[in-house]
Amino acid sequence: MPEHVSRGDVHLPARVTMPLLTLITQQSLDEDYLHVAERRAAGAPRPSRARPHRMAAVVVAVFGILVTTAAVQTSRNAGVTDAGRATLISQIDTRRATVDKLQQEMVTLREHNVGLESQLSDVTSAEEAAATRVRNLETTTGFGPVTGEGVRIVVSDAPNGDATQAVRDEDLAKLVDGLWVAGAEAISINGQRLTVLSAIRNVNVAIHVNSRPLTPPYTVSAIGDNRTLQANLLSSTLGSEFFSLAQQLGFVYSMQNEDSLTLPAARFPRLREAQTGTAAEQQHHPNEESNP
Repeated sequence: MPEHVSRGDVHLPARVTMPLLTLITQQSLDEDYLHVAERRAAGAPRPSRARPHRMAAVVVAVFGILVTTAAVQTSRNAGVTDAGRATLISQIDTRRATVDKLQQEMVTLREHNVGLESQLSDVTSAEEAAATRVRNLETTTGFGPVTGEGVRIVVSDAPNGDATQAVRDEDLAKLVDGLWVAGAEAISINGQRLTVLSAIRNVNVAIHVNSRPLTPPYTVSAIGDNRTLQANLLSSTLGSEFFSLAQQLGFVYSMQNEDSLTLPAARFPRLREAQTGTAAEQQHHPNEESNP
Protein backbone atom coordinates (compact mmCIF):
# COMPACT_ATOMS: atom_id res chain seq x y z
CA MET A 1 0.00 0.00 0.00
CA PRO A 2 1.52 3.40 -0.92
CA GLU A 3 2.59 5.47 1.94
CA HIS A 4 1.70 8.77 0.30
CA VAL A 5 -1.00 9.97 -1.98
CA SER A 6 -0.39 12.81 -4.35
CA ARG A 7 -3.10 15.43 -4.76
CA GLY A 8 -1.81 18.07 -7.09
CA ASP A 9 1.34 19.43 -5.61
CA VAL A 10 0.63 18.23 -2.07
CA HIS A 11 1.65 14.72 -0.95
CA LEU A 12 -0.52 13.37 2.03
CA PRO A 13 0.29 10.33 4.19
CA ALA A 14 -1.83 7.20 3.74
CA ARG A 15 -3.15 7.30 7.34
CA VAL A 16 -4.71 10.66 6.53
CA THR A 17 -6.57 9.57 3.44
CA MET A 18 -7.46 6.00 4.68
CA PRO A 19 -10.95 5.43 6.12
CA LEU A 20 -11.04 5.58 9.92
CA LEU A 21 -12.46 2.06 10.49
CA THR A 22 -9.91 0.47 8.18
CA LEU A 23 -7.12 2.40 9.84
CA ILE A 24 -8.14 1.27 13.35
CA THR A 25 -8.43 -2.39 12.31
CA GLN A 26 -5.13 -2.41 10.47
CA GLN A 27 -3.22 -0.73 13.27
CA SER A 28 -4.65 -3.12 15.86
CA LEU A 29 -3.68 -6.18 13.85
CA ASP A 30 -0.26 -4.77 13.10
CA GLU A 31 0.39 -4.15 16.78
CA ASP A 32 -0.65 -7.73 17.68
CA TYR A 33 1.58 -9.21 15.00
CA LEU A 34 4.42 -6.98 16.17
CA HIS A 35 3.99 -8.09 19.75
CA VAL A 36 4.01 -11.78 18.85
CA ALA A 37 7.04 -11.36 16.63
CA GLU A 38 8.98 -9.55 19.36
CA ARG A 39 8.23 -12.39 21.88
CA ARG A 40 9.39 -15.05 19.41
CA ALA A 41 12.53 -13.09 18.62
CA ALA A 42 13.33 -12.79 22.31
CA GLY A 43 12.89 -16.61 22.81
CA ALA A 44 10.19 -16.30 25.53
CA PRO A 45 8.76 -19.68 26.58
CA ARG A 46 5.17 -20.54 25.71
CA PRO A 47 2.68 -20.42 28.57
CA SER A 48 2.21 -23.74 30.34
CA ARG A 49 -0.99 -25.67 29.72
CA ALA A 50 -0.77 -27.76 32.96
CA ARG A 51 -2.24 -25.05 35.11
CA PRO A 52 -5.47 -24.77 33.10
CA HIS A 53 -5.84 -28.56 33.36
CA ARG A 54 -5.42 -28.44 37.10
CA MET A 55 -7.93 -25.61 37.40
CA ALA A 56 -10.41 -27.59 35.29
CA ALA A 57 -9.96 -30.61 37.54
CA VAL A 58 -10.54 -28.49 40.64
CA VAL A 59 -13.67 -26.97 39.09
CA VAL A 60 -14.96 -30.41 38.13
CA ALA A 61 -14.27 -31.70 41.66
CA VAL A 62 -16.04 -28.77 43.28
CA PHE A 63 -18.96 -29.19 40.89
CA GLY A 64 -19.14 -32.90 41.76
CA ILE A 65 -19.18 -32.09 45.47
CA LEU A 66 -21.96 -29.59 44.91
CA VAL A 67 -23.94 -32.10 42.84
CA THR A 68 -23.47 -34.80 45.51
CA THR A 69 -24.50 -32.44 48.31
CA ALA A 70 -27.53 -31.35 46.35
CA ALA A 71 -28.48 -35.00 45.71
CA VAL A 72 -28.14 -35.91 49.39
CA GLN A 73 -30.15 -32.87 50.45
CA THR A 74 -32.77 -33.61 47.83
CA SER A 75 -33.02 -37.20 49.09
CA ARG A 76 -33.48 -36.01 52.67
CA ASN A 77 -36.04 -33.40 51.62
CA ALA A 78 -37.87 -36.07 49.61
CA GLY A 79 -38.19 -38.20 52.75
CA VAL A 80 -39.52 -35.25 54.74
CA THR A 81 -41.84 -34.31 51.89
CA ASP A 82 -43.16 -37.85 51.65
CA ALA A 83 -43.77 -37.96 55.42
CA GLY A 84 -45.51 -34.58 55.34
CA ARG A 85 -47.62 -35.68 52.38
CA ALA A 86 -48.65 -38.87 54.15
CA THR A 87 -49.59 -36.87 57.26
CA LEU A 88 -51.66 -34.45 55.20
CA ILE A 89 -53.42 -37.31 53.41
CA SER A 90 -54.17 -38.93 56.78
CA GLN A 91 -55.55 -35.65 58.13
CA ILE A 92 -57.65 -35.17 54.98
CA ASP A 93 -59.07 -38.68 55.30
CA THR A 94 -59.85 -38.09 58.97
CA ARG A 95 -61.54 -34.76 58.27
CA ARG A 96 -63.46 -36.29 55.36
CA ALA A 97 -64.73 -39.07 57.64
CA THR A 98 -65.72 -36.47 60.23
CA VAL A 99 -67.56 -34.44 57.59
CA ASP A 100 -69.37 -37.57 56.36
CA LYS A 101 -70.41 -38.38 59.93
CA LEU A 102 -71.64 -34.83 60.53
CA GLN A 103 -73.56 -34.86 57.26
CA GLN A 104 -75.22 -38.13 58.26
CA GLU A 105 -76.11 -36.65 61.65
CA MET A 106 -77.48 -33.59 59.89
CA VAL A 107 -79.69 -35.78 57.68
CA THR A 108 -80.91 -37.66 60.75
CA LEU A 109 -81.62 -34.44 62.64
CA ARG A 110 -83.41 -33.00 59.62
CA GLU A 111 -85.64 -36.07 59.41
CA HIS A 112 -86.25 -35.85 63.15
CA ASN A 113 -87.07 -32.17 62.79
CA VAL A 114 -89.56 -32.95 60.02
CA GLY A 115 -91.18 -35.51 62.29
CA LEU A 116 -91.36 -33.01 65.14
CA GLU A 117 -92.86 -30.39 62.84
CA SER A 118 -95.51 -32.90 61.78
CA GLN A 119 -96.23 -33.71 65.43
CA LEU A 120 -96.37 -30.01 66.24
CA SER A 121 -98.85 -29.47 63.43
CA ASP A 122 -101.00 -32.31 64.75
CA VAL A 123 -100.79 -31.02 68.31
CA THR A 124 -101.60 -27.48 67.16
CA SER A 125 -104.63 -28.72 65.22
CA ALA A 126 -105.75 -30.74 68.22
CA GLU A 127 -105.24 -27.73 70.50
CA GLU A 128 -107.27 -25.49 68.21
CA ALA A 129 -110.04 -28.08 68.01
CA ALA A 130 -109.99 -28.46 71.79
CA ALA A 131 -110.10 -24.68 72.26
CA THR A 132 -113.09 -24.49 69.92
CA ARG A 133 -114.86 -27.26 71.85
CA VAL A 134 -114.08 -25.48 75.13
CA ARG A 135 -115.53 -22.21 73.81
CA ASN A 136 -118.62 -24.01 72.57
CA LEU A 137 -119.01 -25.79 75.90
CA GLU A 138 -118.52 -22.53 77.79
CA THR A 139 -121.22 -20.93 75.67
CA THR A 140 -123.56 -23.89 76.08
CA THR A 141 -122.98 -24.45 79.78
CA GLY A 142 -122.78 -20.75 80.65
CA PHE A 143 -119.32 -20.77 82.22
CA GLY A 144 -117.77 -18.44 79.64
CA PRO A 145 -118.61 -14.84 78.68
CA VAL A 146 -120.29 -14.39 75.30
CA THR A 147 -121.16 -11.46 73.05
CA GLY A 148 -123.53 -11.34 70.11
CA GLU A 149 -126.82 -10.15 68.74
CA GLY A 150 -130.07 -11.17 70.36
CA VAL A 151 -133.23 -10.09 72.14
CA ARG A 152 -133.81 -8.25 75.42
CA ILE A 153 -137.10 -8.80 77.26
CA VAL A 154 -138.03 -6.76 80.34
CA VAL A 155 -140.83 -8.10 82.60
CA SER A 156 -142.23 -6.53 85.75
CA ASP A 157 -145.13 -7.04 88.15
CA ALA A 158 -148.55 -5.59 87.37
CA PRO A 159 -148.73 -2.03 88.62
CA ASN A 160 -150.96 -1.66 91.69
CA GLY A 161 -151.58 -5.39 91.62
CA ASP A 162 -151.84 -7.83 94.48
CA ALA A 163 -149.61 -10.83 95.22
CA THR A 164 -151.33 -12.92 92.57
CA GLN A 165 -150.28 -10.43 89.89
CA ALA A 166 -146.56 -10.61 90.72
CA VAL A 167 -144.11 -12.36 88.45
CA ARG A 168 -143.16 -15.71 89.95
CA ASP A 169 -140.36 -18.18 89.36
CA GLU A 170 -142.47 -20.47 87.15
CA ASP A 171 -143.39 -17.50 84.94
CA LEU A 172 -139.72 -16.63 84.30
CA ALA A 173 -138.89 -20.31 83.87
CA LYS A 174 -141.59 -20.60 81.18
CA LEU A 175 -140.17 -17.56 79.36
CA VAL A 176 -136.61 -18.91 79.57
CA ASP A 177 -137.64 -22.37 78.30
CA GLY A 178 -139.48 -20.72 75.43
CA LEU A 179 -136.30 -18.79 74.50
CA TRP A 180 -134.25 -21.99 74.54
CA VAL A 181 -136.78 -23.63 72.22
CA ALA A 182 -136.77 -20.54 69.95
CA GLY A 183 -133.01 -20.89 69.36
CA ALA A 184 -131.32 -18.85 72.08
CA GLU A 185 -127.66 -19.73 72.62
CA ALA A 186 -127.10 -18.00 75.98
CA ILE A 187 -129.47 -16.39 78.51
CA SER A 188 -129.07 -14.26 81.61
CA ILE A 189 -131.58 -12.74 84.06
CA ASN A 190 -130.53 -9.49 85.69
CA GLY A 191 -126.92 -10.32 84.91
CA GLN A 192 -127.12 -13.86 86.33
CA ARG A 193 -125.97 -16.26 83.62
CA LEU A 194 -128.08 -19.38 83.29
CA THR A 195 -126.22 -22.70 83.18
CA VAL A 196 -127.22 -26.35 83.11
CA LEU A 197 -127.09 -26.19 86.91
CA SER A 198 -129.06 -22.96 87.33
CA ALA A 199 -132.36 -22.94 89.20
CA ILE A 200 -135.09 -20.28 89.17
CA ARG A 201 -136.96 -20.47 92.49
CA ASN A 202 -139.15 -18.39 94.69
CA VAL A 203 -137.84 -17.93 98.21
CA ASN A 204 -140.58 -16.15 100.16
CA VAL A 205 -141.56 -13.26 97.89
CA ALA A 206 -138.20 -12.97 96.01
CA ILE A 207 -137.07 -14.89 92.94
CA HIS A 208 -133.64 -16.46 93.26
CA VAL A 209 -131.42 -17.33 90.30
CA ASN A 210 -128.15 -19.16 91.03
CA SER A 211 -129.03 -18.67 94.71
CA ARG A 212 -129.02 -14.88 94.17
CA PRO A 213 -132.13 -12.85 94.99
CA LEU A 214 -133.49 -10.69 92.17
CA THR A 215 -135.81 -7.71 92.25
CA PRO A 216 -138.16 -6.52 89.49
CA PRO A 217 -138.02 -5.48 86.77
CA TYR A 218 -136.54 -8.70 85.43
CA THR A 219 -134.33 -8.22 82.37
CA VAL A 220 -133.99 -11.39 80.33
CA SER A 221 -131.14 -11.15 77.77
CA ALA A 222 -130.93 -13.89 75.14
CA ILE A 223 -128.21 -14.17 72.48
CA GLY A 224 -129.34 -15.62 69.17
CA ASP A 225 -130.39 -14.70 65.65
CA ASN A 226 -132.42 -11.54 66.21
CA ARG A 227 -134.09 -11.94 62.82
CA THR A 228 -135.95 -15.05 63.94
CA LEU A 229 -135.69 -15.25 67.74
CA GLN A 230 -138.77 -13.12 68.54
CA ALA A 231 -140.92 -14.79 65.93
CA ASN A 232 -139.89 -18.27 67.04
CA LEU A 233 -140.61 -17.37 70.67
CA LEU A 234 -144.10 -16.05 69.89
CA SER A 235 -144.91 -19.10 67.77
CA SER A 236 -143.69 -21.60 70.37
CA THR A 237 -146.05 -23.20 72.88
CA LEU A 238 -144.15 -21.96 75.93
CA GLY A 239 -143.83 -18.45 74.51
CA SER A 240 -147.50 -18.27 73.69
CA GLU A 241 -148.39 -19.43 77.22
CA PHE A 242 -146.10 -16.83 78.82
CA PHE A 243 -147.42 -13.85 76.85
CA SER A 244 -151.02 -15.00 77.32
CA LEU A 245 -150.41 -15.22 81.09
CA ALA A 246 -148.70 -11.81 81.11
CA GLN A 247 -151.74 -10.21 79.48
CA GLN A 248 -154.15 -11.91 81.88
CA LEU A 249 -152.20 -10.91 85.01
CA GLY A 250 -151.30 -7.46 83.77
CA PHE A 251 -147.53 -7.90 83.64
CA VAL A 252 -145.62 -5.02 82.17
CA TYR A 253 -143.23 -6.30 79.51
CA SER A 254 -141.29 -5.11 76.48
CA MET A 255 -139.24 -6.96 73.88
CA GLN A 256 -136.73 -5.57 71.44
CA ASN A 257 -133.89 -6.75 69.21
CA GLU A 258 -130.30 -5.89 70.10
CA ASP A 259 -127.34 -5.80 67.73
CA SER A 260 -124.88 -6.54 70.54
CA LEU A 261 -125.39 -8.16 73.91
CA THR A 262 -122.68 -9.21 76.36
CA LEU A 263 -123.48 -11.89 78.90
CA PRO A 264 -121.09 -12.59 81.79
CA ALA A 265 -119.78 -16.02 82.69
CA ALA A 266 -121.44 -17.91 85.50
CA ARG A 267 -119.47 -18.78 88.59
CA PHE A 268 -118.26 -22.33 88.91
CA PRO A 269 -120.21 -24.12 91.63
CA ARG A 270 -118.36 -25.23 94.72
CA LEU A 271 -117.92 -28.99 94.86
CA ARG A 272 -119.32 -30.54 98.01
CA GLU A 273 -118.54 -34.18 97.30
CA ALA A 274 -115.99 -35.58 94.89
CA GLN A 275 -114.35 -38.91 94.22
CA THR A 276 -111.12 -39.59 92.40
CA GLY A 277 -111.08 -41.80 89.34
CA THR A 278 -113.03 -41.98 86.11
CA ALA A 279 -116.53 -43.01 85.17
CA ALA A 280 -115.18 -46.24 83.70
CA GLU A 281 -113.54 -47.11 87.01
CA GLN A 282 -116.75 -46.34 88.89
CA GLN A 283 -118.70 -48.61 86.56
CA HIS A 284 -116.10 -51.34 87.01
CA HIS A 285 -116.22 -51.06 90.84
CA PRO A 286 -119.73 -49.77 91.61
CA ASN A 287 -119.73 -50.82 95.24
CA GLU A 288 -116.21 -49.71 96.08
CA GLU A 289 -116.09 -46.83 98.54
CA SER A 290 -113.57 -44.10 97.95
CA ASN A 291 -111.45 -42.51 100.63
CA PRO A 292 -111.94 -38.76 101.20
